[in-house]
Amino acid sequence: MKLTVKQQKFADNYIKSGNATQSAIDAGYSKHTSRSIGQENLTKPDIKNYIKDNLVKIESHKIMDATEALQLLTSIARGETKETVISSTPFGTTEDEKTADLKTRISAMKEILKRYPSSDKLMSAKIRKLEAEADVAEQKARDARIGGQDVGKQFDKMFERLKEDSDK
Repeated sequence: MKLTVKQQKFADNYIKSGNATQSAIDAGYSKHTSRSIGQENLTKPDIKNYIKDNLVKIESHKIMDATEALQLLTSIARGETKETVISSTPFGTTEDEKTADLKTRISAMKEILKRYPSSDKLMSAKIRKLEAEADVAEQKARDARIGGQDVGKQFDKMFERLKEDSDK
């Protein structure tokens, strides 16, 4: 059975608000009988099914599917997705858009590769190289924050160690 215009308005309002009485009033039912009409409408099979079907549609749009997840991971790995970074300065705050750092991009690539397993040694080597570069950059930043030390010498030593490890 098809819903009447009032019943459909009631159901649509109920889906939005979850309030049967107000939904009945908004659909055009009398204020005096809106409470009982609202409760009665919720027991009618056609209205119940309409509400249930539409709630399922709404919920399915809120849940990310595998394709969406892979698309997001890919855009992060490629550096296409930007995030807003808010920084505090002596003159106030600034908002900057920045791409994900190397570690985040590598993590996104790993997540993608988990879904497409392969024994591609070249890809593994590239990932190891990127990870080493990210570790070097992170250590360099840490050393620079510490201050008072010769960052260049530490960087050279660390880079040589990483190079030796990657050659093994």
